[in-house]
Amino acid sequence: MTDEIYLEEKYERIGWPSLARPDLKPPAGWSLPLITSINPARNHSLSPDGETIAFIWDRDDQSDIFIMPSSGGWPRRMSIERDATIYWSDEIPAWSPNGQWIAFSQDDHLFVVPLSGGLPKNISGLADHASTPTWLPDSQRMIVSVELDEAWRLALLELDGSQLRLLTPTGADSSEPCCAPDGEKVVYVHYPHDDLNRLDLKIIDIQSGTIHNLTGAPKQKDWDPKWSPDGEQIAFLSQRSGFDEIWLIRPDGEGLRQLSRLGQDIGELAWSPDSTRLACTVNRAGAYNLALIEINSGDIQYLRSGKSYHSNINWSPDGNQLTFEYESPTQPADIYHIELISGRVTQLTTSKPLALEGQDLVIPDQISYQSHAVLEIPAFLYTPPQPSGAAIVYIHGGPASQYGYEWDDLAQYFVAKGYTFLAPNYRGSTGYGVAFEHANYNNWGVGDMQDCLNGARFLHTLDGINPERIGIYGPSYGGYMVACSLARDPDYLYSCGVSKYGDANVFSSWAQCRRDLRLYTEMMIGHPTRNRKVYEAASPIRQVDNIRKPVLLLHGLEDGTVPPQSSEEWVEALRRAGKTFEYKTYAEEPHGFLQRANLLDVYQRIERFLDWYLYS
Repeated sequence: MTDEIYLEEKYERIGWPSLARPDLKPPAGWSLPLITSINPARNHSLSPDGETIAFIWDRDDQSDIFIMPSSGGWPRRMSIERDATIYWSDEIPAWSPNGQWIAFSQDDHLFVVPLSGGLPKNISGLADHASTPTWLPDSQRMIVSVELDEAWRLALLELDGSQLRLLTPTGADSSEPCCAPDGEKVVYVHYPHDDLNRLDLKIIDIQSGTIHNLTGAPKQKDWDPKWSPDGEQIAFLSQRSGFDEIWLIRPDGEGLRQLSRLGQDIGELAWSPDSTRLACTVNRAGAYNLALIEINSGDIQYLRSGKSYHSNINWSPDGNQLTFEYESPTQPADIYHIELISGRVTQLTTSKPLALEGQDLVIPDQISYQSHAVLEIPAFLYTPPQPSGAAIVYIHGGPASQYGYEWDDLAQYFVAKGYTFLAPNYRGSTGYGVAFEHANYNNWGVGDMQDCLNGARFLHTLDGINPERIGIYGPSYGGYMVACSLARDPDYLYSCGVSKYGDANVFSSWAQCRRDLRLYTEMMIGHPTRNRKVYEAASPIRQVDNIRKPVLLLHGLEDGTVPPQSSEEWVEALRRAGKTFEYKTYAEEPHGFLQRANLLDVYQRIERFLDWYLYS
C-alpha cells in the first residue's frame, strides 16, 4: 500500500443510495447467510503411506490445516492461527517423506508441525519471505522459495531452520522445484526478467550447486515439471503445440517428445508410483475431466467426465486409487477418492449445507456469440426457471483465467431470483488455445471490452430479456472491464455496473502493485515507458466523463494484487465528474473477501444495488 495515500474503512456515495426493495424477497429456500455458510475443504495432499489426508478447511474466518483418515473420518486441526487465505493463491500442505511432519506457509513464512502433536514451528526466520516447501528424501531438508534481491530464489533449508543456503542466482525468478527421487538434483522453472513470455526448465545439483539448462527458447513457456518416481523422465506442461499439453524429457536433456496430443489444455499432472502412467486433468471447454495417460503409447482413458471441475490429484502408494477435489455448478468443492479397478468413487468431505439439497440448482449452457473482429466468444448461460427480464453479465478476473463448470454460489442465488446470468470467456481467457489467450496482448481495454459489450448485445436476442435491465459485474480484471464498458460504450448497453477490487488507470495500478504483478502486466502489455500508448488506451479513467450509469465499487484495504488506491482513484474521478456511485471499503480484507461478516455485507450490497437498478 502506498504510504502517502492513507485509506480507512468507509462508505461514501454520490446520488441517492440503492435501497432494499420491500417488494422483493429472497428466493424460496434461499438466503445470503446460507450461501456464505459454505466451508469448502481444499488443497489436500495424501500422506506417503496413503493413510492420512492433510487439507485446508476454510471455516471460522481462518484457513487452517486439518488432517483426516484417507478412508474418511472426523478431521483434526493441525494449525491454529492461519489467517483466511483466498484459494487461488494458497499453497498445499507438504508431507515429509517419512510422514512425520507437515510443512505449510503462513504469514510469509514456513512452518512445520509434527504429526505426533505439538505447536507449529516457524523454520524460515532466516528469510523475510518464504514459500513452497519441497521436501528432500531424508525428511531433514527442503527446497524453498525465498524473495531476495528483486527475485524469487530457491534455497536449501534445514528442518530445524538453522541453515539456509541459496541455490539459484538473482536476475530471474525461480519456482516450482521438484526433487529427483534420489534427492541429488532439483528441476525447477526459470523465469527470466528480460523475456516475460518465456519459462525455461533448469536442473540444479544440490551438492555442487551447478545448474544446467533442460529446456528453453525465446517466447516459449515450459512449466510444472514432475520427476518420474523411477528417475528416468521428467514430465512437464508446455505451450509449444498451441495448447497446454504434456511433454516428456530425460534429465540429461535427451528424448524430448510430446505425450498428449489432445488440442486441449492439460490442467495438472501426477506420476503413478510405477512411472507407467500420468493422472491429469483435461480442460474440455471449461470442464476439467479426470484422466489417465499411458507413458509409452500416449493413450488416454477418461475416469470422470461431465460438466464439472476436478483438481489436485494424488496417487495412493499402491497405485490403485486417486484422491482428488471435485466441484460443479451444483456441488461445492470437496475431497473424493476413486478406486481405479472398480471405478468406485467415495466422497470424503461434505461442504454443501443440507438446506441446499432440496434446491433446483441450474447447470449453465455453453453458448457462443460473435464479437468485434469476427471473433467467436465462448460463454456460459444460466437460464432461470422463472425469468424476471433482468440479466447480469459476469466478467471473470485474470485476464488469463476462465469461467467454467465450477461452483458459483452467487450465480445460483441470482438465477433462483429470476436473473439471467451470462459469463463470457472474453479474448485473453485461458482454455481455448494460446492464440486466444494472447489475443488481448497490447490490447487491454479495447478488444476484450468489445467482447463484454457484445455479451449484452447477445442477451438482446433472447426472449424475455429487457434490454434496459442488464448489468455488468466483475472482480479484479473483471472490475476493470466494468470500468471500460461503462466509460467507452456509446450505446450504453449496461444499466449499472459492480466492480469488486477493480481499477481504471493501468498506469497507477502498475506502479502500486507487487513486483510479480508488475511483471504479469508487462508480460501482456509491455513496460509503460516503452508502451505508453497501449497503457493510455487501456486506462478508461480518461473517459470517466462519458459514464452515465451508476456503479458500485467494493475493495479490501489489504489487497496486494489490485491496490485499494486503484478504486480510490476511480472514485475521485467519478466524484469530480459528478457521477452516481456507491463505494465501500473493508479493513483487513485482501484480494477476495474472506471474513464471513464482510462477505455477507458485500453480497447484500450487490443484491440491493442490482435489484434497485435492474429488477422490474
